[in-house]
Amino acid sequence: MPIPVYAFTGFLDSGKTKFIQETLCDERFNAGERTLLLICEEGEEEYDVSAYPYKHVYPEVIEDQDTVTTQELAALLKKHNAERVVVELNGMKQVGPFYNNMPQDWQIAQEVMFADGSTILAYNANMRSLVVDKLTGCEMVVFNRLTKGQDVMPLHKLARALNRRVGILYEYTDGTTQYDEIQDPLPFDINAPVIEIKDDDYALFYRDITEEPKKYNGKTVRFKAQVARLKKEREGYFAPGRFVMTCCVEDIAFMGLPCKYDKAAELHSREWVMVTATIAARFHALYRGIGPVLTATEVVPAQPAENEVATF
Repeated sequence: MPIPVYAFTGFLDSGKTKFIQETLCDERFNAGERTLLLICEEGEEEYDVSAYPYKHVYPEVIEDQDTVTTQELAALLKKHNAERVVVELNGMKQVGPFYNNMPQDWQIAQEVMFADGSTILAYNANMRSLVVDKLTGCEMVVFNRLTKGQDVMPLHKLARALNRRVGILYEYTDGTTQYDEIQDPLPFDINAPVIEIKDDDYALFYRDITEEPKKYNGKTVRFKAQVARLKKEREGYFAPGRFVMTCCVEDIAFMGLPCKYDKAAELHSREWVMVTATIAARFHALYRGIGPVLTATEVVPAQPAENEVATF
């Protein structure tokens, strides 16, 4: 039976501990379930187990979330006979190593990021890889310690640039909260007869089409790309795409889409082309599930994009 994991991320003093404490005091969340509470970061706030309505919450401090082993995590769960996990992750660490080391039956049920609205933009400027790491995978981000009337658009843009589906909540110093309802129209018209993707919009297009492929099913798109070959792919396919930088030079990766084209064998790797293709949302091994698969109607040589590496 899967073990649900509720993960809370964010930098030190961003409000994670306070929120978890309040959540475990709420009977709507804590109805007596045996809960393993993993603490990977200790700040000024402390957990008060005596305040919980039920006493089946078992705190355990993890000295280093990067090196804790699968066996150690499984042993902690067994020690307390826990049926779910709440984990406060260290804001100065990437979340990937911890998630990779979780036992196989542990599944992320929810991931929430907390951010101090007065400092997160500075963190983004100086430690962007850590901000990207947390915003990219979270289901919701809470920007707190805001003052009434504060311009939230920079925070909105920060979150939406990295995760178009994340829920955004603004929490003000007077105790009020407000859900983000700012509309984010895409910079291209997905209802046009041919969806025209400008060079500067490729990264956003790629993320949107891979996150919501069914939205593009049956549509036609035109975009500039470089040619790449697919591994273990039958003849008549290639992968038009671009090198994309999410946060820094170290994370530049090629992001392409599988594309059926009867003259694919005549194309040369890394050459620039303008691709016009129809889109089908269907299974493909590249995605290990449903994803966008193109069928090219035209592929012609093109000049390189002004910025060869696409960004968000």
